[in-house]
Amino acid sequence: MKRLRGLLLLLLFGLSACQGAAAVPPQPSASPAPTFTPTVEPTATPTPLPVCTETRGRFEFQEIQTTLMTHPLSFRVYLPPCYDFDESTRYPVLYYLHGQSFNDDQWDRLGADEALDELIMDGEVNPFIIVMPKESNYMIDQWTSKYGPALAEELVPWIDAHYRSKAERKYRAIGGLSRGAAWAMRTGLIYWDVFGAIGGHSLAPFRGDFNEAPFWFKEIPEDQKPRIWIDVGTMDFIADAAKVFAGRLEDYDMPFEWHVFDGAHVESYWSGNVKTYLRWYAAGWD
Repeated sequence: MKRLRGLLLLLLFGLSACQGAAAVPPQPSASPAPTFTPTVEPTATPTPLPVCTETRGRFEFQEIQTTLMTHPLSFRVYLPPCYDFDESTRYPVLYYLHGQSFNDDQWDRLGADEALDELIMDGEVNPFIIVMPKESNYMIDQWTSKYGPALAEELVPWIDAHYRSKAERKYRAIGGLSRGAAWAMRTGLIYWDVFGAIGGHSLAPFRGDFNEAPFWFKEIPEDQKPRIWIDVGTMDFIADAAKVFAGRLEDYDMPFEWHVFDGAHVESYWSGNVKTYLRWYAAGWD
C-alpha cells in the first residue's frame, strides 16, 4: 500500500514539473550585432594631359608705330614649338638684326628658325622667342637714325606686353650680322639695363663708335656687364675693324668672346654658323 502511494506521489510530482516547464514562455534568441561595411568611394581616373607633338615653330608678322620714328617699325616674331600649348610658360627673347640692304627676312632665309627647331627637338637648348625687326632706312648714320632707341625703348616693352616673354634683362639678348651687329653692339651697350647679352657676327662697327664706346663702358656697373660675343671669318674684309673694337673692350676690361671661323662676309658664312650662335645665346639662359 505504501509502495503504491509513493508511486502515485512520484507520478503527480513529475506531471507538475512538466506543466511548470511548459508554462514558461520561450525566450527569444539574441540577434547578432550588425557588422559595418565601409562604402568605398570610386576613385576618379585622372584625365591625361594632352601631349604637344609640334616639332616646328611659326612666325607672326607685326608692325607698330613708334614715337621715335616717323615710319612704322615692322618685324617678324618666331614662336617656338608648343608656344600655344601651355599658356603658363614664358620665354627668353633674342632680338636678331639683319645686315645692310637686307630686311627682316634675312635670318629667316639663313635658317635661324629651322636651326632653333632642331636644337629644341634634340634637347640641346630650351625654347626661346626670336624677334627680327626691319631697319627701313639703312642709309643714315647711327646718330640720325632712331632705329636702335626704338628697339630698346618701344619694341621691347611691346613684345613683353603682347607675348609671353620673360621680361627681365637677363633673359634678353640682342645680336646681328654686319651692320646689324653694329646696331646690336651699340644698342646693347647703351641700353645695358635692357639687354643681358650682345652678339656681333661679322661685326662692322659704326664709324665713331670706337670713340664713344669708352663712355658707354663707364656707365655699366661692374656686376651688370653683359655677355659679349664677336666672330669674324678668316676672309672677312671687315675683320680688322672688328679687331679694333675688340681692343676697346679689352682696354676697358669688358669681358667678351672672340671667335674666328672659316669664311667671308657672306650669307653662307652666317647660315653655316647659325646653330653655334643660337647655342651661345641659349647658354646664358640655361
